[in-house]
Amino acid sequence: MSAPRIGLVLGSGGARGLAHIVVLETLERLKIRPVEIAGASIGAILGAAYASGISAKTLRAHVLRDYKNPTEVMTRLFAARVGKITDLWRGTGNPVLVDAEMLLDRFLPKPLPEHFQDLEIPLSVVAADLHRLDRVVFSSGPLKPAVAASMAIPALVKPVHIGARVLVDGGAVDPLPVRAIIADVDLIIAVDVSRAAARDESVKIPGAVETGFRVFDLMQAALADAQVGENTNRVRRLKAPVEGFHALDFFSAKKILAASEGLSGVVESIIAQAR
Repeated sequence: MSAPRIGLVLGSGGARGLAHIVVLETLERLKIRPVEIAGASIGAILGAAYASGISAKTLRAHVLRDYKNPTEVMTRLFAARVGKITDLWRGTGNPVLVDAEMLLDRFLPKPLPEHFQDLEIPLSVVAADLHRLDRVVFSSGPLKPAVAASMAIPALVKPVHIGARVLVDGGAVDPLPVRAIIADVDLIIAVDVSRAAARDESVKIPGAVETGFRVFDLMQAALADAQVGENTNRVRRLKAPVEGFHALDFFSAKKILAASEGLSGVVESIIAQAR
């Protein structure tokens, strides 16, 4: 039976986005090659890597190997800083802010191609314009700056200049970018890794950092609901079961992948129905 034409959307969610690897592995096993991929933040990173020809198996092995040694990871993060400790005293910058393009060089299995047109699968990535307060979609031109912009988490990663725009994390405007799929497809598989509501009823007030991430989670969940609601006829939304993980839980990579294995059966069912 002929394979359906699939558009694949890889959502924003930090470390929870490692669940995307399970979906990519399943599509590979089913010999389904997406017609187009769209991604935001971690979805843009993994989408770009996969579209460049890096297999899902390689991505899994790389992630599990890379996040086994916290000291080595922190060394690479430290090397990617754009500020200095003295900036803190001078009030001139954030000493822990990192450069997104340097992170891509240090944390992907191999360098990304120079341009979108060099990819094996068409790709669109979403970023947010910090000053114009709007959504920007990149699908042509230089690849690395666009992916870097899409992953530029405010206060952690330096905003990216592209042309006359100052850009930050695409999850701020479009965490599940189904509208970025413009190819003629039979259906869109949208992998949602936004965080669900807390299961406890604690009244404890979280710290400043956790509060910021929870607010970002709340915003992304609401935006994802709105985006899918406008495209229900052709979108199959997969909610990854990664509620218990935080956006920066990359050292829990093995647990995140294990928790996401159930996505494989869901993808298989979607493809079987679409044939």
